[in-house]
Amino acid sequence: MKSEIQLAFEKCRNQDRPALISYTVASDPNKKKSLKILESISSHVDIAEVGFPFSTPIGDGSQIQTSSYRAIKNGFKMRDIFQIVRAYKKTKISKPIILMGYYNMIFNYGENKFLKDCRRVGVSGVICVDLPWPENKNFANKCKKSSINFIQLLSPTTSKDRMKKIVKASHDMIYYISMLSTTGGKLKVSPKKILENYNKIKNINSKKNLVIGFGITDKTISKLKSADGLVVGSAICKKISDSIKKRQNPVTNVGNMVKKLKARII
Repeated sequence: MKSEIQLAFEKCRNQDRPALISYTVASDPNKKKSLKILESISSHVDIAEVGFPFSTPIGDGSQIQTSSYRAIKNGFKMRDIFQIVRAYKKTKISKPIILMGYYNMIFNYGENKFLKDCRRVGVSGVICVDLPWPENKNFANKCKKSSINFIQLLSPTTSKDRMKKIVKASHDMIYYISMLSTTGGKLKVSPKKILENYNKIKNINSKKNLVIGFGITDKTISKLKSADGLVVGSAICKKISDSIKKRQNPVTNVGNMVKKLKARII
């Protein structure tokens, strides 16, 4: 049986476009609005990543850190992310959900309990930023047994030999980090160069769904639309922050922004 993630990519391929993947932080700006934001972007995105806020991130830039800080300040607990996902998956417009975060939080919560709760609420995949291959083998296998995709990460510095092994070990989606930076940094590499690196990975196994993340904005997204999927995170977190500063509704503003991003890749 095909996973929700695989089916989402197949649908996009049939429409001759990349999958649009959003990233938002659970409980940002609060639990209720976090769910409303997911609902507002649901008709425009194909897959939704939801991050669990973490106080000492290694891969997140200032925009996502600000979102995480707001959520933690509002009293975020790990159970909240499952409550948000559960409520979202009950809506008719829900899309596949990927939880993204750091292993420390999964470890403290308990791997088995975490995966059990993922299955219970309808999570399709997990990205664990600081659990690289081959250290992630055991947890990735546990995910697979629970019918949850463990999403491997690749970067511009991944050697070809290591790349082949990671691609082979991957499930239904691989995440290519476009540049050596934290999230939200300005694109330091040309879209042409990113796609060159991207195609080297695709040539290893063209059947694997490979997405690009980091530096994806309204200015860069259309130049990268030959990819299987594109992840937009920091730009969404920034829109939430800007909306709060201007005392505007982040739900409406984020919904409108993601709608415009979708229009650029159709």
